[in-house]
Amino acid sequence: MDHSKILGTVLAGGKSQRFGEDKSQVQLGSKLLIDYVLAEIIDVFNEIVIVSNNPIKFNQSEKVSLIKDFKNNLGPLGGVLSAMKWIKENNKDYQWVSTFPTDTPFFKKQILEDFLKKVKSEDSKLFFIKSNNTRHNIFGLWSIDLIDKLEEDLENGDRKVENWANNVGVKIINMNFEKNDPFFNINTKEDLEKAKNIFHD
Repeated sequence: MDHSKILGTVLAGGKSQRFGEDKSQVQLGSKLLIDYVLAEIIDVFNEIVIVSNNPIKFNQSEKVSLIKDFKNNLGPLGGVLSAMKWIKENNKDYQWVSTFPTDTPFFKKQILEDFLKKVKSEDSKLFFIKSNNTRHNIFGLWSIDLIDKLEEDLENGDRKVENWANNVGVKIINMNFEKNDPFFNINTKEDLEKAKNIFHD
């Protein structure tokens, strides 16, 4: 998989309802939550877009652009489509969109590298990571060829990533981790406290 053909995309448009505030802007240790994932992917891709409808803070880089959802309230699938539309509108030659959430501070660059090495582009137009029997629908690699199908289905009311991916035909890349789960995500204030404890272990 040629990294230069992939647009890194951080989906920061979630409402964070269970958390009570924008998770991406929460401080964990020395960084904002969003900056953990940015730090791990910044050297993998030529460019990264952050999809958010809010004027959020993040570690600035000439590689990183902040864009808005093309349409509100479409969930993560809307964020993916927004990134695809950005590619088209800016005449970029990216063929794939690699997506990441903002709330997984233990995710590491090596996992991404291993995932991309295992991807065979001829096998599917969509790939997700599965680790320790849990499928991670936001850690995905989406072909730009899916843009028309995705837009049509969103207009018809499809919102759930899992259902849409299953219907399209997603290829799962399995990975296993014996120690702390690098996909641990922060949904609640309790999760944030757990993350602080893991950092201190």
